Amino acid sequence: MKKIQGLILFACAMVTSVAYAITLPGPVVNAEWLANNLSAVQIVDVRSDITSFGRNPEFVTDKASGKKSLSEVGGHIENSTLLNFKNARVERLVDGRKVKFLIPEQADFEKYIQAAGINANKPIILVPVGQDISDVDEALRMYWQFKVYGENQVAVLDGGMAGWLADGRTFVTSAATKQVGNWVAKSARKELIAGSEDVANASKTGAAQLIDSRLPMQYFGTSKKPDIGAYGHIAGAKEFSPDLLTKSVNGALYFFKPETYSALLIANGIKPTGPAISYCNTGHLASGTWFIVSELVGNKSIQLYDGSAYLWTLEGRPLQGVPLN
Repeated sequence: MKKIQGLILFACAMVTSVAYAITLPGPVVNAEWLANNLSAVQIVDVRSDITSFGRNPEFVTDKASGKKSLSEVGGHIENSTLLNFKNARVERLVDGRKVKFLIPEQADFEKYIQAAGINANKPIILVPVGQDISDVDEALRMYWQFKVYGENQVAVLDGGMAGWLADGRTFVTSAATKQVGNWVAKSARKELIAGSEDVANASKTGAAQLIDSRLPMQYFGTSKKPDIGAYGHIAGAKEFSPDLLTKSVNGALYFFKPETYSALLIANGIKPTGPAISYCNTGHLASGTWFIVSELVGNKSIQLYDGSAYLWTLEGRPLQGVPLN
């Protein structure tokens, strides 16, 4: 009997060992690391244009040099799971009001992730398209949502699919698998989420730095998105444009080193340390700022204002900007 129990314990230990056979090197992995560890991780492709998942990429050839360069991402890394970003955020009731663009409730997020075929106890590598900061931030928003619901073994592929293709690495155009996964969400980590009252307090007292993650014309109020009820930014906020989050190399977007981000934050009047809240129009681009400050710079005191300027103005709260004609 003891021998049988010993064998059972050994088998359980082996399963656990296999499940955690690899530790991610950090919140960002490069293509070489991923290529060397494909079988040890779950590759989760995050994009809104899901038809491109099964479409061949497009390249252009320079007539003078004959060099090929990527013009449009298509296909995916073999054995990738597809997450449709259009379903990543949902409409929820907040104080009796319907509010769009929010993180799903725990059970709904778990169902969404399981439906994509994602499993527990195996590291997750999020792969953005990687050609525009908006699509990079799709993966970073998913990273934040995974973190909110307790997933620690998650990272983002630097350069995304664009970088993978630009390097000449192999891809496939097969359809996404339909199997159901067993990933389990934990109770929400409230410390990662800021609400409207947190933002109002930060605006009034300076208890936390407010970081506006939108383009200058939206920050200053010369233009706005249709869903936003007013022009300008929340009083006291400092701007950190999404253009500052990445560098372009061969048509793919890559992250800077942490010290570069610290210098950029300081140059924009933002302290790299201490309590902070990032926001944008709807909580999409703000995910990029949250990721940079929290995961790369290492300031774990930053929160993301889910709903952002959309929720703020929906509640009738004021923005300030330059005088308009």
